[in-house]
Amino acid sequence: MANTLPDNWNKLTPEQKLDWRLAAWSSPEGKPLNTPQAVANFTAATRRYIDVLKLREPDRVPRTLILGDYVAHYAGSNPGEFFYDYPKAIAATIKFCKDFDIEYGAGGNFMPGKLFDRLGYRLYRWPGGALAPTQGFQFVEGEYMTADEYDALIADPESFAMRVFTPRVMGALGGLGMVPSFFGTVELPFVPFMLAGFSAPPTHEAFKALLEANQIVLEWFGANAQLGAVTMGEMGLPGTMGGFSKAPFDYLGDSLRGTRGIMMDMYRRPAKVLAAVERLVPMAIQMGVGAANGSGTPFAMLPLHKGADGFMSNADFKKFYWPTLKATIEGIAQEGVVPMMFVEGGYNQRLDIIAESGLPKAATMWIFDQTDMAQAKAKFGSWACIGGNVPASLFKAGTPEQIGDYVKKLVDVCAPGGGFFLSPGAVLDQAKAENVHAYLKTAKDLGVYR
Repeated sequence: MANTLPDNWNKLTPEQKLDWRLAAWSSPEGKPLNTPQAVANFTAATRRYIDVLKLREPDRVPRTLILGDYVAHYAGSNPGEFFYDYPKAIAATIKFCKDFDIEYGAGGNFMPGKLFDRLGYRLYRWPGGALAPTQGFQFVEGEYMTADEYDALIADPESFAMRVFTPRVMGALGGLGMVPSFFGTVELPFVPFMLAGFSAPPTHEAFKALLEANQIVLEWFGANAQLGAVTMGEMGLPGTMGGFSKAPFDYLGDSLRGTRGIMMDMYRRPAKVLAAVERLVPMAIQMGVGAANGSGTPFAMLPLHKGADGFMSNADFKKFYWPTLKATIEGIAQEGVVPMMFVEGGYNQRLDIIAESGLPKAATMWIFDQTDMAQAKAKFGSWACIGGNVPASLFKAGTPEQIGDYVKKLVDVCAPGGGFFLSPGAVLDQAKAENVHAYLKTAKDLGVYR
């Protein structure tokens, strides 16, 4: 639920902006909380989350889950139904939320498959579309930006995204490449010539596709509202994901140039890579802040991919990856939104670089995957909130006892002094119910401060 920013917003400090957003997010007022118990659950859960963000000790360690296809599998559904059958997806998600002792919203991969069909989306394959309903979605890596297009990207990233990249990854929007510049509005005689550029049939088809896609999105939002009426209204489970952004290097290396392309570019055209990632910083900031403004949930997740140990050296990390990620984190935090880094892979070689970089205190959250949590606590604990590291493989292949032991060790190492939340280190697509129960129960029993 979006909140209107106060009139004096630009005069507030980043800390004041953050406090305002957190107060609006955590207030039961205006929320669809339908029972006293829902209000109590919501209030306790949001207070815990704010406490750990602020590096305080809450009443107990917050317990979060990062869920993918497991929500569907648990309820006897499949990933394809989560893309195409909204009533089944809603029922399956509600079943999961009611069967497990969770305290924050958990939705799984509930996505609008019809939207991706209508747009002719090529960057992913998804269950029920090009894949069998029982499969998880897949990223289709490629060079969707050629090596000789760096200058066009750097000159105008927004235009490049709309007129070049989007037509390549969304077949129904090919006509966007013919959309004229809106600078034609600056003088009266220019306007007719500008509008003439919209007359091409492919442009009409692109706008028709966008209008129909918008209707599909509204239907999906309506389905989410039905789900929220139970998870928020009856159960009091707050959402903790206000939107997404990415490291500028990952925008470039994941989706535009691809792994092969970016690895070659780092050596063949390093100046272009650096200019491009610097140019993408404002877009990365706006994506995170804009999503939080729209949702009213002041947490923006940044999944970190190509900065992991083993992908590049520390020297290259300090040159190509970290400076613009740091600028993005700082820019998002400047607007009172909490950057939540989903640190995929291991960052054991990166901890000192990040810890010594001077990021704002009590303004970021870090979900670690395969990073040594004792080292993360030692190097981040005085200035940042951390969580994660419970292996996704343990949820599927381990036993409740093994899960319990792992959680206990994490709590013993990371919980003292506050600033710690429990989380898996990766998305859960497969799990055993008894292991998920053991994960939640162990943390609830042992993660108590007072």
